[in-house]
Amino acid sequence: MTNHTGRGRTVRAAALAATGALALAACSGGGDTPGQQQAAEFTGTYDGPEVTLSYWNGFTGGDGPFMQSMVDEFNAEHDNITVESNTIEWAEFYQKLPAAVTAGEGPDVGVMHIEQLSSNAVRQVIDPVDPLLEGIGLTADDFTQEIWDATQYEGQHYGVPLDVHSLAMYYNTEHFEEAGITEPPTDAESFGAALDALQEAGHEHPFWMPARWPAHLMFLSGVWQGGGEPYAADGASATFDSAEGVETLEWMRSIVDDGYSPASVDADAQYVAFKNGETSITFDGIWQINDLEESGLPYAAVPVPALLGEQATWASSHQFFLPHQNDPDEDKVAAAQVFVAWMSEHSGEWAGAGMIPARESVRTSGVLDGTVQEPIADAIDTMRFLPPVPGLGTIQAETLEVAVADGVLGDRAPDVALTEEAERATALMEENLARFGG
Repeated sequence: MTNHTGRGRTVRAAALAATGALALAACSGGGDTPGQQQAAEFTGTYDGPEVTLSYWNGFTGGDGPFMQSMVDEFNAEHDNITVESNTIEWAEFYQKLPAAVTAGEGPDVGVMHIEQLSSNAVRQVIDPVDPLLEGIGLTADDFTQEIWDATQYEGQHYGVPLDVHSLAMYYNTEHFEEAGITEPPTDAESFGAALDALQEAGHEHPFWMPARWPAHLMFLSGVWQGGGEPYAADGASATFDSAEGVETLEWMRSIVDDGYSPASVDADAQYVAFKNGETSITFDGIWQINDLEESGLPYAAVPVPALLGEQATWASSHQFFLPHQNDPDEDKVAAAQVFVAWMSEHSGEWAGAGMIPARESVRTSGVLDGTVQEPIADAIDTMRFLPPVPGLGTIQAETLEVAVADGVLGDRAPDVALTEEAERATALMEENLARFGG
């Protein structure tokens, strides 16, 4: 992930960059049918001549050293494969990748977010990885159904899951002790009681509600908790203006109206306030764990409470991918597959970056014992992902995120903001279906 305070801005920039990336890819010579080139059969080992692989990733923050350590370990174990990391800010990564692949200058292997797979698959920037998954022996049984389904587009898999990273609830343990709170809240009733107790203990604004990042992730979590879906699975329409969506955004605004939060909270400001001890509870991603550890703040982390129904939380995932090669080097393709297989098998080491290994056999092997993210990993079956719809991230940034911001700020009534932006989102999704096929 990226550095903590720049995370929201970087993700929004990445979403916009993806628009340009798709436009570039649309101008390439490839057709509109994904998956014309399959990954070669995976043999499990590489016995060919020495090769050097270019590996692109966006781990420019505190997670970068953990990834580089894994790459170094792989290189030390493989005399005939050298992996060279090219670490690029995610926004630039998603902009550069399609053009580089089209020009035959792309990487040999890379990592991207799960919600980017379909957009890059539809323009043949990346190739299916089904033979690699089969060769490694990975099936749906190795992952949650949500992760497995989100790696697919048009019936083929385009990513090998490395991790899962979700929202979590962080709380200041000293503040909780002062307020007499002995257990973290798990539902709407206990959450409201905790906020009241914290205020009574002298913490005027115990839970800051942001208008921007990560507000839309909180909103998506609420929609899923209520049993709704923000988008149609086939990519034909936006449904975030449902009753579940309105209820969620009304709840988010009520945090401000009821005085638990300042009236206007900028992107990431709620996290900075929590880190500085100015607020008692915050919802943010588990990528913040190492930053909080370094800060010395007395804190703990648990799954986001079931505030609007059943337990459900937004999540994303880093996925290894194989770029499309106009003139594939069979040795490099085979070596890249060995690298991905090794990284998947050793993904427990990635837990040091604050992540949750996606592979069940690794996740349940004890690598998370005693870690901050252990209780969050226990709720992995409740984590939800956006549907694999090409271009959806950009559409969401231009519509859903705007509606959420306006609703939290009080600029538009929640139902009005959601209805108007869902109509815009549906029109854009229909354009995408016509452009990419459906």
